[in-house]
Amino acid sequence: MAKITLTPLDIGGYIIDMMFSDDNRGCFTKLFEQNIFAEQGVEFHVSESFVSRSDKNVVRGMHFQTFHPQAKLVSVISGKIFDVIVDLRKESGTYGQWRGVYLSSENHKSLLVPKGFAHGFLSLCDNSMVLYQCDGAYDAKTDAGVRFDDKDIAIEWPTDTSKLIVGKRDRGLMTFERFDKDQSFIYEDKENSRLIESERGGVLKCSK
Repeated sequence: MAKITLTPLDIGGYIIDMMFSDDNRGCFTKLFEQNIFAEQGVEFHVSESFVSRSDKNVVRGMHFQTFHPQAKLVSVISGKIFDVIVDLRKESGTYGQWRGVYLSSENHKSLLVPKGFAHGFLSLCDNSMVLYQCDGAYDAKTDAGVRFDDKDIAIEWPTDTSKLIVGKRDRGLMTFERFDKDQSFIYEDKENSRLIESERGGVLKCSK
């Protein structure tokens, strides 16, 4: 039985190869083991988990929260998605860049989304079931996002974009230009029990 492996992405985050085995009885998959993540220098503590179901051509994203941003471990229980992260850390050398990874119930891969990144995905088939495991408490007041079709980020979705199914809330998310002007992430420094604000001040809740 292969061990869970973590492969870093060049802008941040990790592609996770799950531990998977199968035989005449069926199969067994391990998505997460805290000790293995820690060995790679990744601290991840599950605060909440939930599942979404999406039909083909549904886009969800690109989401984040500005106050105590969450890290997310995203896995596909059934179906297939194109999973995307965008680096929104203003101090980063890859600020504004995106990366996309195919996740499916067949390839047994997950994506670890770091704090300070936007996340979203495109469902490539009907009934894609996606599991989110989140590190950090959800903060409804600063739950925000940037548009999935923002011209400056320019995500290349692998489908005919005229067929995309997008929720009302996601169509109303802010542009990257507005994020760059008005928003910042606020992190908690646990050692010193103080708040650190990255580079620019202010927290702005997006319109829903």
